[in-house]
Amino acid sequence: MNDSTPKSTPQGDRIAKVLARAGVASRREAERMIEAGRVSVNGKKIDSPALNVTDSDQITVDGKQVSEPEPPRIWLYHKPTGLVTTNSDEKGRDTIFDALPEDMPRVMSVGRLDINSEGLLLLTNDGGIKRKLELPSTGWLRRYRVRVNGRPTDDTLAPLRKGITVEGMRFQGMDVAIDRQQGANAWLTVGLREGKNREIRRAMEAIGLNVNRLIRISYGPFQLGELKSGAVEELRRKVVRDQLGLTLEDDSGEARKKPKAVQRSGKRRPAKPRR
Repeated sequence: MNDSTPKSTPQGDRIAKVLARAGVASRREAERMIEAGRVSVNGKKIDSPALNVTDSDQITVDGKQVSEPEPPRIWLYHKPTGLVTTNSDEKGRDTIFDALPEDMPRVMSVGRLDINSEGLLLLTNDGGIKRKLELPSTGWLRRYRVRVNGRPTDDTLAPLRKGITVEGMRFQGMDVAIDRQQGANAWLTVGLREGKNREIRRAMEAIGLNVNRLIRISYGPFQLGELKSGAVEELRRKVVRDQLGLTLEDDSGEARKKPKAVQRSGKRRPAKPRR
């Protein structure tokens, strides 16, 4: 006799998702931590992320208790030039996380800006939000102010609007407008929805223009506005809820502004002697 009774769905959420929500690491990083044997549930070490946990389970990472996850939070950060958008850099360069205020919780960046780019970077404590906002299917327009060396015309920029292939990489059509000519340079406003690695710089080089300044001014509905370089501002929870379609138990949180960049606590690395 066949048992036609449907199998019950395991309660709770996958362990990696819970760790990401708690701000321990992104979901992918959490899976690597589990496989490395650094995570225990109810005192037993686990080695596979194929496990659902509930609020009653006790989770530890490297022997330390994982705290209850905070509500999803998003910060706007005005990234200066000269910082890399990574947790650690193999070349020893300063990262955005070295420059954030010391009282910030553990956060992850939504996408990246390269070391020579500046402007709006979204930060979040929630790995699920990070993944959602980075998906191409989200389709949020990212706008940039771009300064190029040269005198571009609409004809010059036409290939970018149609879409261009550079060294085998296909870039979708961009929204490109000429704002003004300023001496030997021109200011453009560029909008795109993909944001592949160095996409604007590579596309501009392909049509004979050299980018000498690039500032991201918006990411979907989120605007850089008057946020000063190096400053961080937390979005109201209601804004996070409304823009991302989330249900929050408490959306009364206020935006927190930190208008000044915090000095790095670590000592400067000595400059390497030239050979």
